[in-house]
Amino acid sequence: MGTISGSGMRDIVSHEPCHIDEVTSAPTALEVVDGVDLTGKVCVITGASAGLGRESARALATTGAHVILAARNRAALADTEAWVRAEVPDAKTSTVELDLTSLAAVRSAAEAISAMAPAIHVLMNNAGVMFTPFGRTTDGFEMQFGTNHLGHFELTHLLEPQLGAAGGARIVNLSSDGHRLADVNLDDPNWQHREYDKFAAYGASKTANILHAVELDRRLRDRAIRAYAVHPGVVATSLARHMSRDDFTALTEFVSSDPGQQKVDVRRDFTMPEQGAATQVWAAVSSDLADVGSVYLADCRIQDDQGGPAPYATDAAHAVRLWEVSERLCTSAGH
Repeated sequence: MGTISGSGMRDIVSHEPCHIDEVTSAPTALEVVDGVDLTGKVCVITGASAGLGRESARALATTGAHVILAARNRAALADTEAWVRAEVPDAKTSTVELDLTSLAAVRSAAEAISAMAPAIHVLMNNAGVMFTPFGRTTDGFEMQFGTNHLGHFELTHLLEPQLGAAGGARIVNLSSDGHRLADVNLDDPNWQHREYDKFAAYGASKTANILHAVELDRRLRDRAIRAYAVHPGVVATSLARHMSRDDFTALTEFVSSDPGQQKVDVRRDFTMPEQGAATQVWAAVSSDLADVGSVYLADCRIQDDQGGPAPYATDAAHAVRLWEVSERLCTSAGH
């Protein structure tokens, strides 16, 4: 494994662990960064205009980092930046329009980010969609796989030089225990030869997020770039806006009918975004992860075998094949 040099992430990490079994309630993202100094560092957050991304932006802004907020909606971005600056008066922020449903737009956003930040210390791939009706991205990819995985795959690839220039960097992929709903079918990732199932498609995209982190870490750790996948819990955000009452019933029945899926916690109490963002922020700053990567995180800790991801989501050969398929799909979309 590669190590993170003294000039890199060791300088910015929190030395306070965030174990929620030691406190009476789930920690917030702001509590995770208490005492952390990221002055001079750069953090990029996708999907920063709402929910977990918005809370992550506020928390990281309190550390003195330059936080680059990336999202699709210009008005929502402006609103979030104003909110962060009101909450954190000395916040250093920038905004970039990022539409993950178009690889051309992803490439434009990567150019804009690169111009702002020669070095990036944290890339938080937070944006996503959930349980959407069948649709395709601009490049013809199934909407959930294309947005949640391929858009971030391309963005991360394009920002590798800036991550490498940081002298120690972290990539945080937002996945979820929803990955247990389905493995990613690499023979038909875009649902061209099967009847579409929005639950399985979401699960596949979340599995891809974990596999992406596994292969990223293998490829980049010798350059002091580590990658992580995060389960935030079941968070009360607008992601579920595509779900009807019948959909919630169907999902609950789907989980109940398959004992192997019982860890998908669709029936538990919802967590608010300020708590939900804690683990991804912890992944960005915790000293517990200074020499660790390719792990699945939840509740501000590395998940062990019992709480860890499904075996197919961390299979090394599967991760390599997903990488190859993703490269081919992104290349075929043109430049």
